[in-house]
Amino acid sequence: MSENTAPEPKKRRQPEQQAPPVQRLRVRYAKRGPARFTSHRDVGRALERALRRAEIPMAYSSGFSPHPRISYANASPTSAATEAEYLELGLSEVCDPDKVAAALNEVLGPGLDVLEVVEAGKESFNDLLVASAWLIDLGEVDQATLARAVDALLASESVTVKRMTKSGMREFDVRAALVELRVESATGQLFFIGRHEAPLVRPDDVVQALRQLEPGLGSARPALLTRLAQGRLPVPAAQGVLVDPFSDTPVAVR
Repeated sequence: MSENTAPEPKKRRQPEQQAPPVQRLRVRYAKRGPARFTSHRDVGRALERALRRAEIPMAYSSGFSPHPRISYANASPTSAATEAEYLELGLSEVCDPDKVAAALNEVLGPGLDVLEVVEAGKESFNDLLVASAWLIDLGEVDQATLARAVDALLASESVTVKRMTKSGMREFDVRAALVELRVESATGQLFFIGRHEAPLVRPDDVVQALRQLEPGLGSARPALLTRLAQGRLPVPAAQGVLVDPFSDTPVAVR
């Protein structure tokens, strides 16, 4: 009587291993006009399409679903305009950074503009982008009330606000993240520099804190936000200055 033998299990096909990037480029791009209302996910899709149309030789991740090697840093909130969004590209061929910038700008849609492309250095984005500078436009508000709210926030040891996140309602200490906050005399807008700490305090959290301190500010419309720059904080400290992540030099933001 013969014994039953189980069939040998089929070997699972291993995914193709992709070659590592031969060059890494870092990109600063802007999101302007109506494009400010584009979500980060949609911006990512638009950039991937632009890379394909511009025939940029992308390196791909390994695995069963290879993806182009793109790393994003500190995406701004939906509805915020920005002059300082950053990403890193892994390429399969060495390319001239200026030609990559020009090729992408030819195929990107209105409101998305590549401003600068450089060879990636050894420092990570986490080390280079530790703070952001923002303009906050509250619309028609009483300037004396706004100035009182700013003074009260700066004089406080701690001012917490609440915001719903993907992991539920969270509290944020706005004062702890503040580096600089002032009212621009010419425009009445707020200029704000904040550290990138966990949890991240956003410009709309600053607005919420100001309205808690001065209810007279009201909430007629959502604030219009514009990110002006990202970088390191200079040593010694200087008002309205961040260290540019590409040139590694202090740059006056305002």
